[in-house]
Amino acid sequence: MQDAETLRLMACQITVPQMTSAAERDAHLAVTVAKIEAQLDRQEAELVVLPELSSIDYSRATFARLDALVEPLDGPSFQAWRRVAMAHGVHVAFGFARADEAGPFICTAVVGPDGALAGHYDKIHLAQYGASMEKEYFRRGDHLFTFEVKGVRLAPIICYDIRIPELSRVLVTEHGVDAILHCGAYFRDESFHTWHPFAITRALENQVFFLSLNRAGASYGNSLFCRPWMDEVTQPVTFPEHDEAFRIVTLTRAEIDAARAGYSFLKDRLPDYRLPMIAPNGPRK
Repeated sequence: MQDAETLRLMACQITVPQMTSAAERDAHLAVTVAKIEAQLDRQEAELVVLPELSSIDYSRATFARLDALVEPLDGPSFQAWRRVAMAHGVHVAFGFARADEAGPFICTAVVGPDGALAGHYDKIHLAQYGASMEKEYFRRGDHLFTFEVKGVRLAPIICYDIRIPELSRVLVTEHGVDAILHCGAYFRDESFHTWHPFAITRALENQVFFLSLNRAGASYGNSLFCRPWMDEVTQPVTFPEHDEAFRIVTLTRAEIDAARAGYSFLKDRLPDYRLPMIAPNGPRK
């Protein structure tokens, strides 16, 4: 029997095919739903997490057809994952291109086991380097979002968001987040190999669980799940270099409490680091 204090999260490193039409998007959704339902029939979980823009391909060819692929919050992606959430009694965090008067947005939404939308987050830092060209097609978001499953408070962030440390810190210190769901589309460009150090650092400096989830494929893969404390014994959970994977990882409040009791990083922070600067051989400035 499962521990009542343990949250079981299914992290889904999935493949996403090339597409330029709504019909291809919906066919991909149907295939992905079938894969995850098959996994849920074999493995118990309370939360399923999918990568950034998990409903559509991440490419210039696809983004050029966003007019056909964007969806409202209650669009085809929500309807597909709503059915999974209700049938299996899980929360599902999924990525899609959200239509809006001010949009489109790169969005992560969460649907609960009651079939209701728990909330959504629109990516607030848009990447425009390497293989990324988001500022040409999307608008930046303007809000944060948290939700709770089994007493664990979670918040989604998206891909490039990881490289701005203030966002993760505010989620933890101001909003009491225990786990950050970092959903990405990490292409193997020149920035790919700097990604894991960022994920490990965000987990350790904020003493939180940190799922850094990529899509699968020849140019993607290598997702990572980090714990609130890691060392030579406790290592991150790694995913395949390219292949699809559906990994169950566990989160407990006790593990966070133990990390923060043993290593007082957060408690030892000063309220303000804008301290006086002493100039060489001169007065304070």
